[in-house]
Amino acid sequence: SGWITNGPKNAELENRLCELTGANYAVALASATAAMHLVMKVLKIGPGDEVVTPSMTWVSIVNMIVLAGATPVFAEIDRETMLVTPESVKAVITPRTRLIVPVHFAGAPVDLDGLRIAANGIPIIEDAAHALGTYYKGRHVGSANSAIYSFHAIKNITTGEGGAFTSPDEKFAAAIRRWKFHGIGVDAFDRENRGRSPQAEVIEPGFKYNLTDIQAALGVSQLERLTNINAKRRELAMRYRAKLAGIPEIRPLADPAGYDFTHAWHLFIVRVDSPKLSRDEFMAALKRENIGTGLHFRCAHLQHYYREVMGFKPGMLPATEYNSDHICSLPLFPEMKVEDVDDVVAAIKRVLA
Repeated sequence: SGWITNGPKNAELENRLCELTGANYAVALASATAAMHLVMKVLKIGPGDEVVTPSMTWVSIVNMIVLAGATPVFAEIDRETMLVTPESVKAVITPRTRLIVPVHFAGAPVDLDGLRIAANGIPIIEDAAHALGTYYKGRHVGSANSAIYSFHAIKNITTGEGGAFTSPDEKFAAAIRRWKFHGIGVDAFDRENRGRSPQAEVIEPGFKYNLTDIQAALGVSQLERLTNINAKRRELAMRYRAKLAGIPEIRPLADPAGYDFTHAWHLFIVRVDSPKLSRDEFMAALKRENIGTGLHFRCAHLQHYYREVMGFKPGMLPATEYNSDHICSLPLFPEMKVEDVDDVVAAIKRVLA
């Protein structure tokens, strides 16, 4: 195409994201973290403000809250699904709450209708980094609220590094687009002029958070495979569930209850409850069996900075802390065969024995 950086493939990726998610607007970005940073800037969230989010998440969201000068307020998760609940969110809302950021964890959707009622008009930005292809009551997550997505290398589709912001709000999306590229009102690739006007001006100071067209081309190609990718992930996850059913020491996450959903199966997480060995010992033993595992995630509020500098203490969030100490992610990727799942489970049985 002749374009290397922000060009026509960015526009195509954004259009396809709108088609998939049902959002009115999409903005491709350098990362989901960049999306959250820009959200904080556009909403003018800063000192004295509070942002409600779960602690059971990757720390990027919490870091952006703190770097904006605001205070993270952690809502408890359901112990079995690891999803934040409307009740826990409502319990921590104060007059200083400016934003709620629920996480669709591991590809399962939170109760968005319940959260909307609990929020009572407070803006919700869905953290859908794990949730491309996740549906809540028949609608893709991120269709009712603004949302952020990740295309990091381990996500269901990837652009190597990358992310996106989607929104039903034209002004919100336009502000994100402006802030992502130096505060200029149009992209390097102006959809109408097929290139940026030499008279483009800075409307307000902004950042350099655009996605390259090389990355966007990869994203477009990956999106074409998303249905098959997620179907394979589901097949593998169901095989895991069936094979692990008779092993009481290994407990997969439960499904959300009370609403219809489609799970994107970004991760297959189990809790290790064995009197013989800890979670960390379990992971080390599987490594000796040539089985890789992951830890997604240690709770944010007990990470060094948040514990030592901000004063968060153990015991604040029992369900979150239990899972932080017991979770383990088993291998799950589209190139796996169902026989590979059987091999993982056989290794688990050897380790526990």
